Amino acid sequence: MNSVLLALAMILLTVMMYFIMNALYVRLRSPFLVPILTTTIAVIVTLTIFDASYNTYMVGGKWIDALLGPAIVSLCIPLYKQRDLIRKNLLPIASGVVVGGIVGMVTGVLAARLVGFSNELLATILPKSITSPIAMQIAEGLGGVPSLATVFVIIAGLAGILIGPQLNRLLKIDTALGQGIGLGVAAHAIGTSKALEYGEQEASMSSVAMTLSAIIGALAGPLFGFLLFP
Repeated sequence: MNSVLLALAMILLTVMMYFIMNALYVRLRSPFLVPILTTTIAVIVTLTIFDASYNTYMVGGKWIDALLGPAIVSLCIPLYKQRDLIRKNLLPIASGVVVGGIVGMVTGVLAARLVGFSNELLATILPKSITSPIAMQIAEGLGGVPSLATVFVIIAGLAGILIGPQLNRLLKIDTALGQGIGLGVAAHAIGTSKALEYGEQEASMSSVAMTLSAIIGALAGPLFGFLLFP
């Protein structure tokens, strides 16, 4: 098949599956049906049925992958809209993100070390609470596996949206600031999509947390990597 047609087919497959799975998620509202997970599974199943390889998919998939960066940059829109709220709550936002980001990196690596994971896997797990494009770069820089880092990012995101709302109810966290920061730090983009269900302020706070976590991870990740698995 012509490479251009193949690329278009893979892009169309991904987009079509996403819209279908997103509609299913909106209808049923189950945390196990978040589009990033179900779309991934649906695409893998489709490729398996048609005996298509990963390299075949990436003929078109690389163009979708290239849009991850601009998608993250677009988060500046809700940040700008909520700039007054951010300015008024700068200290709790900054402290929550710093503490949450460090705890997320350190605890994941320590838990993995306890079960005997190699340094390569430790480096892959370390940026699990950071959005995928940056997590992949951090993992690669530390000697990890970038593609596998995305898997851990998804797992962390799913855990965050499954456990986060329960913790909010248990601890009586009912403010836009608290819910948004918690979801953004623990569950990055998946958490931000969940925060959108609560409201624009929650989504904005989650976007702030996700963005700041990425910055902190990019700066502190190599240092923690050196300290935790020299």
